[in-house]
Amino acid sequence: MVNTDQRLQLVFSAIDKLNHEDPNTTLVEGKPVANEWLYGQRMSAQLAAFRPDADELLQIAVRAQHIGRWKIPRSDYPMDRQGYKRWRTDLARLHGEITGKLMSEHGYAEDDITRVADLLLKRNLKRDNDAQTLEDIACLVFLEFYLADFANKHAEDKLIDIIRKTWNKMSENGHKAALQLPFDEAMLTLIGKALTPGDKPVH
Repeated sequence: MVNTDQRLQLVFSAIDKLNHEDPNTTLVEGKPVANEWLYGQRMSAQLAAFRPDADELLQIAVRAQHIGRWKIPRSDYPMDRQGYKRWRTDLARLHGEITGKLMSEHGYAEDDITRVADLLLKRNLKRDNDAQTLEDIACLVFLEFYLADFANKHAEDKLIDIIRKTWNKMSENGHKAALQLPFDEAMLTLIGKALTPGDKPVH
C-alpha cells in the first residue's frame, strides 16, 4: 500500500521525468539542465520556504506549474496581448491535463485532479488562498531567477512595467518575501524605480 508521502513523491518523479524532456537547457555548474525541470525544482524550493505547511495538492500544482511548457511555443500565437492571453490559457489547460493524467496513474481521486487543474488555471485568484500562493511562488521565482535575463533583453521602461505587473499579482505576504530576495544593486535600483515609496526595499 502506497502512503500519501510516497504517492506524492511518485508524482513529483513523474513530473520531473517529463520535464527532463525539455529540449531547452540552462547551464548549471557548467552542465546543461532542462529548463522546465530546473524551474520545477525552484518552484518547490520556494514553496517550502514561503509556505512549509502547503498540502500535497498545492505542492503538486507548484511543481507542475510549467510541465510540458515547450509543447506550446509562444511563437504559435499572435504577438499581441490577446495572443499572449490565449497562449497562457492554453498552457494552463495543458499543464492541468498532463498533471491530471500523472495523478490518475498514481491513484489520486478525480476531485483531487480537478482541484490541481483549477489551481493551475488560477481560478478564484485573490479569493482562493492556495491559488494566490501558487501565483506568489511563480512571481517570486520569476523575480529571483528570471528578471535579470529580461533586463538584458528589454528597455528600462518595459522592465519597470513588468515589475509593476508582477507586484500587482502578489499578496502582501508575497511582497514581504520578494523584498527579502538576494537582488544585486542594479536590480534593486530598477525595482526601486518600479515600486511606490511604501513598497521599496529598505537597505
